[in-house]
Amino acid sequence: ARGAHRQPGRDPDPDEPWCPYKVGAEGAGGARLCFRTPARGFQCSARGCRAHRSAGGALVANVLRNGSVLLQWGLRHWGAPRPSAALRGFALNCSWDGTYTRFPCDSVELGAACRDYLLAEAHGSVRYRLCLQPRYAPPRPAPPAQCVEFRVEPAAMRDIVVAMTAVGGSICVMLVFICLLVAYITENLMSPAVARAAAAGAR
Repeated sequence: ARGAHRQPGRDPDPDEPWCPYKVGAEGAGGARLCFRTPARGFQCSARGCRAHRSAGGALVANVLRNGSVLLQWGLRHWGAPRPSAALRGFALNCSWDGTYTRFPCDSVELGAACRDYLLAEAHGSVRYRLCLQPRYAPPRPAPPAQCVEFRVEPAAMRDIVVAMTAVGGSICVMLVFICLLVAYITENLMSPAVARAAAAGAR
């Protein structure tokens, strides 16, 4: 990959074809190193997505109708200088509310070129809190984390919405068909010319 030939001290390229990240803690059986393709150009549409933005504006959680959550972020809301040669990556911490307490999700470490992350299997009716913090090489300190909170729509409710949409579409098609059928009958079977021809044939 292009990242393997990056010169030391060079500004990380946000257009690299892969986003490297690690899931899980180093001490808990070892973190898994993974790669994903960045979701460049993604736009949250009103019909299939709800966007939740952090207070500082750097982190956005796009909650999709299928239950997954696409996180997107930028550096300018943290006041990062350009070029940001000292950037070493990002730390993502996740937690969600249970009945009596808050439970931690998997911690994720992302490469410096990453600008999005997919939370593929979020639980319905659970309030999530995700915090993202850039990591810089010493002596520059890490800026404060930016956090976003959201709730994923329950799977049963999503199925109901999809079913209602499908039923509504079928009803609309049926109504259009009925209207066309009534117009055809009115135009061809009830016109005066057809009536006179039918009467002449009867005589």
